[in-house]
Amino acid sequence: MTVIDVTDATFQTEVLERSKQVPVVVDFWAEWCGPCRMLGPIIEKAARAREGKVVLAKLDTDANPRTAAAFRIQGIPAVKAFRDGKVVAEFTGAQPPPVVERFFDSVVPSEAEQLAAADDEASLRRALELEPGRADAAVKLARILLERGEREEALSLVENVPGDFQAEGLAARIRLEDRGEPDLSDAWSALDAGDRERAIDLLIEALPSADGAKDEIRQAVVAILDELGVDHPVARDARRRLAAALY
Repeated sequence: MTVIDVTDATFQTEVLERSKQVPVVVDFWAEWCGPCRMLGPIIEKAARAREGKVVLAKLDTDANPRTAAAFRIQGIPAVKAFRDGKVVAEFTGAQPPPVVERFFDSVVPSEAEQLAAADDEASLRRALELEPGRADAAVKLARILLERGEREEALSLVENVPGDFQAEGLAARIRLEDRGEPDLSDAWSALDAGDRERAIDLLIEALPSADGAKDEIRQAVVAILDELGVDHPVARDARRRLAAALY
């Protein structure tokens, strides 16, 4: 089992950076803390049962006050789980084994989540068998099917995961392409070539004359903006132009 002692100097690398590859659970403790000594073996047992799927790190708050202050540790034991450099779950105080087990279960990726991270068709289909509502797997698989020309199944996949921007955007694109009106082929070509900015421009320009297709074009644009992220400069300007074109 991977158990590491981390310090103020190593926290960035050993916890935040490492958590981009595997979840890291940090036990904030101190030598004088009785409840910490009670909780320690329970945490280690839970981590051992998930060998290879999680890293357990221990930080002595007395010896490393800077990190303890940065994460606002006011009582110990305090346990925080990190994924992608961010805290995704936490608890404070000694907890019984069932609570700790559930905590680790919430942190460690499920089999479906691990399969959805793959790019091959078999893994993605298995992920959807385990969790039919996984939008990430559905979108990836739909794109594979589209490349093969299996448009009907691709559309069915993404229509079954409502509320996800990527799925809704891909479904909108398939329907728009199948109708052929308005002609958005230049926008799709730009998007497929990685030129998201030009794709957005062409889609927004098409809105004023896109009777009956405005909502689907909006969904396609929103999917691209979702990929870019809220802080991307192109996304900020495009959101303003999209709203102006729609309303």
